[in-house]
Amino acid sequence: MSYAGIIIPFVGGLGMFIYGMQIMAQGLENAAGSKMKSLLEALTRNKLLGVMLGALITAVIQSSSATTVMVVGFVNAGIMNLTQAMGVIMGANIGTTVTGWLVSSVEWAKFLSPSNLAPIAIMAGVIVMLTGSRRSTKDLSSIIIGFGLLFVGITTMSSAVAPLQESESFRNLFVTLGHNPFLGIIAGALVTAVIQSSSASVGILQSLAAAGLVPLNAAVYIIMGQNIGTCVTAIMSSIGAKKNAKTAAIMHLLFNIIGTVIFSILAIALFKVFFVEAGLGMISQTQISTVHTVFNIGTTVLLFPFSDWIIKLAMRLEKEDTTSEDESRVLLDDRMLETPGIALESAISEVTRMGNITLRSTEKAIEVLFTKDYQKIMEIKEEETTVDSLCRGITDYVVKLSTLALNEKEHHQVASVLQTLSDIERISDYCENISEFAETLSERKAVFTEVGREELREMAVVCAESFRYAIEAFAENDKGKAMKVIEKESQADELEIKLRSGHMQRLANSQCNTDAGIVYLDALVALERISDHSRNIAEEVLTA
Repeated sequence: MSYAGIIIPFVGGLGMFIYGMQIMAQGLENAAGSKMKSLLEALTRNKLLGVMLGALITAVIQSSSATTVMVVGFVNAGIMNLTQAMGVIMGANIGTTVTGWLVSSVEWAKFLSPSNLAPIAIMAGVIVMLTGSRRSTKDLSSIIIGFGLLFVGITTMSSAVAPLQESESFRNLFVTLGHNPFLGIIAGALVTAVIQSSSASVGILQSLAAAGLVPLNAAVYIIMGQNIGTCVTAIMSSIGAKKNAKTAAIMHLLFNIIGTVIFSILAIALFKVFFVEAGLGMISQTQISTVHTVFNIGTTVLLFPFSDWIIKLAMRLEKEDTTSEDESRVLLDDRMLETPGIALESAISEVTRMGNITLRSTEKAIEVLFTKDYQKIMEIKEEETTVDSLCRGITDYVVKLSTLALNEKEHHQVASVLQTLSDIERISDYCENISEFAETLSERKAVFTEVGREELREMAVVCAESFRYAIEAFAENDKGKAMKVIEKESQADELEIKLRSGHMQRLANSQCNTDAGIVYLDALVALERISDHSRNIAEEVLTA
């Protein structure tokens, strides 16, 4: 027996299986991108809803590891709390069973035989790709071609290991794994950790089962180990993230370890006492899918009532830091770029956070114009530095995002995000300018007239409301609030003309201090510019 003749085609088949799974998942994700975002936006503290969403999203992107990495990224960005994350993690384990059923369909749906279906699927996908020009057509071709390649890969792996049926040592290896639960679990965990995909790991097991090499008891332990091995990707993704993101990764690990311990005890009792002979029988691909599904659904049902306890245990293990984080840190994870639609939502959330920091500066700037509070002037300058840092980091992330496979609507959203970033950063600059005007007034001991104070306050209220509505319109994609910005901006323009004219008359009649008069005009311009940039943000929402 030539082991090279087995290993080389097996590795090639595995590569084709993983590649087919990835391009099929990418096509599904692109086709359902906006729906996935809407589903994630619907997340509440209801963990049961999170379980359903986690299962659905994982079924679409064909990877519980990718879903969990996404969850870690969301927790890191503050988009999702640990309660929400727990639900999605439990659901992800259920959703990952879809690939196994897809592979085992060759047994319970004979017309899906790889030898018949795979070539047809690949050819049909290529025809769709070559004849279609629309983005949706390209996504459909990716789904069909990926489906075909996945089947070619599993067939190649099954054919490659077929000669091992004659190898007594290889058969004995699986018998040993069946007799020793710990070794079976370790084997499943190691293989999955190395290839970082439980779906691919289950596919390997199914290809060995198709060759009649895997006993039932060994398969059960290996499958439980695979669920532990898939946690490696999430653990790796949490490196360098905030503590609560690391907690989310530990929650995933704890959930799978606890489930494995419970079901291992049950399996040992079954195979050592009650069904000894059945445990030694060879398992089929369909039975592997069944075991995988029962294990994941069973673990979720058993542990769902104790999910809050798992969260608390994970927090204790990670010793989660509840102190405030550095606001200038950009809470975006490059690993989330693997799912462009979700990465775009994360970027929008981060721009909104930057906008809220700037809104806070705007309110302080208006206040210090009249109070000249030194502490708040310093806070505005610090916040302007924070906004500049956020702007650079978010811009770099969005530029990377713009190079990925996006549909037309997403490309427009990326351009809109970049424009909005620029407008918010400019508003932050004007806030700093206003704080400097306040410093000038303080240094020269100049004060506004009572009329001047009231006029500036009136202008400031209109412009601050305009910016507040703009941030809310951007965050919520609310065209109604965007129209309110347009109304406020028009009001600000009219006020600026009226107030400037009245002020020039007061200056001509020597009714106000010259230093205060100059600051009045500069502040009027800065406030009007804030309103202008708020309108720019609103127009981006209206044209979306």
